[in-house]
Amino acid sequence: MNKKFFVKLVTDPEVDLRKCIVGLACGAQAIKDGHDVSMFFASNAVRMLNLNYLDEINEGGMFPENMILDMMNVVIKGATNVYCSTGSQKANGITPENAAGNLLDGWNDWMTWSGPPGVIKLSLSSEIQLVY
Repeated sequence: MNKKFFVKLVTDPEVDLRKCIVGLACGAQAIKDGHDVSMFFASNAVRMLNLNYLDEINEGGMFPENMILDMMNVVIKGATNVYCSTGSQKANGITPENAAGNLLDGWNDWMTWSGPPGVIKLSLSSEIQLVY
């Protein structure tokens, strides 16, 4: 029986990268298991959408090569919704106007910029919420 998951990442990866990875892994696994998954990246977890940041983590050798990028690809291709906090991205120097070259490729095709209204919408439409 498929469920509707809402996975929200809010943890700063500079503070607890493993928590961000666990949240990403849970979202990707739920997608692989055939569930309807919506994800929202907020606060400094928006860094997990930054291609250069993910490349640095990937090259750091802390995790198996391409593990994070592979999970992000599962999310990008399989999630019903991927949202990011407009205000949190702006606080990290990224806006819709300069996102190209900063965020993961094709962001404008699979990502929705939002704020609290998106969090509420995704929460209300879900059966299961996971927050990391």
